[in-house]
Amino acid sequence: MAGILDGIVVLDLTRFFSGPQATVLLAGMGAEVIKIDDPATGDPTAFAPPFDGPGGIAMERRTPQDMGLAYLKRARAKKSMTLNLKSAEGRRIFLAMVARADAVVENFSAGVADRLGIGYDDLKAVNPRIVCCSITGYGTTGPARDAKAYDLMVQAAVGFMAMTGHPDEAPVKAASPLSDAISGVFAAKGVIAALLHRERTGHGQAVEVAMADCLFALAFDEPIDCYERLDLAARQGNRIMRFSPFNAYPAADGWVVIGAATHAEWVALLEAMGRADLKDDADMMRVGWRIMHNDQVDAVVSAWTRGLTKDQIARALDAAGVPSSPIRSTDEVLRWEQLRARSMIVPLRNPLSGAHAAAAGPGFPIKFGATPAGYDAPAPIPGAHTDEMLARFAGLDADERARLRAAGVI
Repeated sequence: MAGILDGIVVLDLTRFFSGPQATVLLAGMGAEVIKIDDPATGDPTAFAPPFDGPGGIAMERRTPQDMGLAYLKRARAKKSMTLNLKSAEGRRIFLAMVARADAVVENFSAGVADRLGIGYDDLKAVNPRIVCCSITGYGTTGPARDAKAYDLMVQAAVGFMAMTGHPDEAPVKAASPLSDAISGVFAAKGVIAALLHRERTGHGQAVEVAMADCLFALAFDEPIDCYERLDLAARQGNRIMRFSPFNAYPAADGWVVIGAATHAEWVALLEAMGRADLKDDADMMRVGWRIMHNDQVDAVVSAWTRGLTKDQIARALDAAGVPSSPIRSTDEVLRWEQLRARSMIVPLRNPLSGAHAAAAGPGFPIKFGATPAGYDAPAPIPGAHTDEMLARFAGLDADERARLRAAGVI
């Protein structure tokens, strides 16, 4: 069976994480994603630490077969070619490819694509049906449009770091680069929506995604602008201001999280803890009081969890219908049968060594009932498909490709 995006050709000009996240999702749904990198610099993650190679995982490249783990994850199921877009011939070849493609995805800084002569207006001139997706840190409009941004800066800029951590402690970022990952997901969704619009109207369009917009849109579902008026700390730690208890609690062998979002869950938790007596405490039975007195509520829950193992707590609360989870280490996560049952932990292959990498990658997170989705090929050797793509999309023969290679165009 074909993937849901089978037959869709995506030209991928992206680097680092936000853009490659978008295009690997498109590849996982069956699109033919063609990575296009500068012949002089290549993909910055292909040979960047940490590395996988014959000697295992290392922070230094020890053999010619060592490759960057980020590349092995983010370039799966893609094809790879090189092309110097700063050269006149490179631009001409790229536009010839655009004429036969369905979408272009780039995450250059704002204005770079236009300066290269490959902005949306340039692409539309050769292919009015093209979908062009641009991912930037802060967008192409507004006073911050030219500011450089990595995930750390975006998390700080939209107030995410001010919300993350515990009261009276320094702000911290989320452990993973959320703004990159989330904007990649939004970008993939935008490309698919624009392709659907094209099927209905015959017209392509530009799609713009800003990392800051995406992270803010998710964070601002929480009423953070009301915290001060409610006399709540900006940083709530593991808590959510609408519920109590809702936190991480010590177990005899680690930590667990427990949350009671409804009155029924709170009553069930009290019974599971052997504290049904608190149902007669009018304060404890009012969620507003519990939220404002979280420390007292957490003391009750912690007194129970400390005497039990994570598994004992999980079994008791599962039986009671109270949401909980052990806080798993990375090793425990990789052994968790739930993720394995859903094919979410999959092997990586190193194309240079030809062997399985010493690290795993994430599986495809969307499960379709009628079409397959996933990464059916490893990350490519950088530039492996250059000749094939130039012959197919630009009609260049071997002699012409040799000339362009000698000139540094490919």
